[in-house]
Amino acid sequence: MTANKAPEHLQPLSSLGPMPDRRVEENRDPDDPVYLEYLEARGFLERGDYARAAMGFHNAMHGYEDRGDRAGMANASDRLGDACMGREEYGMALANYERAYRICVEEDDSFSQLALNKKMMQCCRKLGQLDRALAILDDMLEHYRLMKNPKGAVETLEHMAEAYLAQGERAKAADSYRAAAGIHQNFRHARMAEELRQKAVALERD
Repeated sequence: MTANKAPEHLQPLSSLGPMPDRRVEENRDPDDPVYLEYLEARGFLERGDYARAAMGFHNAMHGYEDRGDRAGMANASDRLGDACMGREEYGMALANYERAYRICVEEDDSFSQLALNKKMMQCCRKLGQLDRALAILDDMLEHYRLMKNPKGAVETLEHMAEAYLAQGERAKAADSYRAAAGIHQNFRHARMAEELRQKAVALERD
C-alpha cells in the first residue's frame, strides 16, 4: 500500500557536510603532492564534478595510506564517499564511509562518527537497508541524549519514524513521533509538539 511508504525526506548532500578535516589542515605541507591532490579534489566536489573528485580523493586516500596518515585516510575516504553519493553510487559511498568510520572508532573520534553515521544512514535508506538504517539512527539518538542535544534527538526520531513507516511499522512510527513531540513539549514548543502528535494520531487512525 502506498500509505505505508515513507516520504523521501533524505537530506541533500550539501546539508550533511564532511567529517571535520581539521587534522588534515593542521598538518598540511603546501608542497605535499598528496595534500594538493586532496585540495584539488575538494574543489571538484564543491563544483559538482563528482567523477574527477572521486578520482582525486581515491588517489589522495591511497597516498595517505602509504605514509600511514590515518587522519588523512579517513578524511579522503569520507570525501570519496561524498563524491560517490553525488553520483548516486550508494553502495560505493557506504563502503567509503564505513572505512572512514572504522578509523574514527579506533581514534575515539565520536563527533566524526556522528557525521559519518548521518551519511551511512542516508545510504542505507537509499539501498533499502532499513534495519541497518534504524540501528544507525538508534546509535545517533543515544549520542544526542548523552550530549543533551534535543534538536538532534528530535531530528533523529523523525528519521526513525520515516524508516519505520517505510517498513510498514505504523505503530513504531507513531511512537517515534510521540517521543519527538515529548521533547518539544519539554521545551514549551507547543505548536511543533502538537504537529508531531497529530502525525502520530493520523498513523494510528488510518
